[in-house]
Amino acid sequence: MSLTGMWLANFHQGRNSLASSCRIKLLRFHTVLASKEVVCPRKWILRPTTATVEERKQKSNKKKACKNNLTIPKTVGSSANICVGETKDHEPKTVQNIGIQQKVTENRVTDRPAVFIVVDIETTGFSRSKDRIIEIAFRDLNGGKNSTFQTLVRPDKLILNDNIHGISSQMVNRPGVPRFDELIPIILQYVKSRQIDGKQVVFIAHNGRRFDIPFIISEFQRCSTEIPDDWLFLDTLPLASKLVKPDGSKLESVSLNALQEHYKVPLVGPAHRAMQDVITLSSVFSRITFDLRLTFPEIMDRVFRASDLIKHEQ
Repeated sequence: MSLTGMWLANFHQGRNSLASSCRIKLLRFHTVLASKEVVCPRKWILRPTTATVEERKQKSNKKKACKNNLTIPKTVGSSANICVGETKDHEPKTVQNIGIQQKVTENRVTDRPAVFIVVDIETTGFSRSKDRIIEIAFRDLNGGKNSTFQTLVRPDKLILNDNIHGISSQMVNRPGVPRFDELIPIILQYVKSRQIDGKQVVFIAHNGRRFDIPFIISEFQRCSTEIPDDWLFLDTLPLASKLVKPDGSKLESVSLNALQEHYKVPLVGPAHRAMQDVITLSSVFSRITFDLRLTFPEIMDRVFRASDLIKHEQ
């Protein structure tokens, strides 16, 4: 299957998944008359044409109660049984339930060489030794149920660059927001739930080789945990540098913001937040692979391992 076909398949999978999750179940009910007689479904009974004022009030109150009970839970991004929500100011709620499913097999494409997961992080700064991750988001490009996950991360330090991403110290340094050592088992379980038949996982990040992936490696090392051997990484920045405009000239900038404007990808949330950047990069990556006519083998030739970065730093 070509990469273009892959993205089209994902669209139809997402649409079918949405349709299947929106089925309305009809509830059986009984009608209670003033005489307390119960009318079973599909059974007709004659009743007086008049009703007392009290009966009407009771019926009206019942209808109002039913309407008030029809509430739809609002969740953002994570459908992996990790309850990540979003307030009006786009502040993700904390992790409420970490019961991620062990295996997800529906709506999966098995003819790809790996599972491709887009990742993005927000941090307190650029120093991997002094700064910390404060938000992380994932999106499995296979789509389907439980394909995304995001959460804030508690750094236990002041955030001085909240003007960049809008994440304040008060948002993350509070009870209920997991520290990274508490988050590692959840991330490992999420990735495991997305794997197919033991295939490798390729994490896609923009400027990932120099920023996102080294930060993630540093956080794992700080928690005395090694990156799994079957995790591979792909940086989309070198790919974007090969893009050209219709007139043959190169792009002035290959930042994610510039690529979002170049491809006219609509924003669905605040820029420089982890899930918004993941959604943007998912669209940008599909367009880059299409413009560069990249095949799966050519993509796999560009991946690297965590050990490659660690050896390079040594």
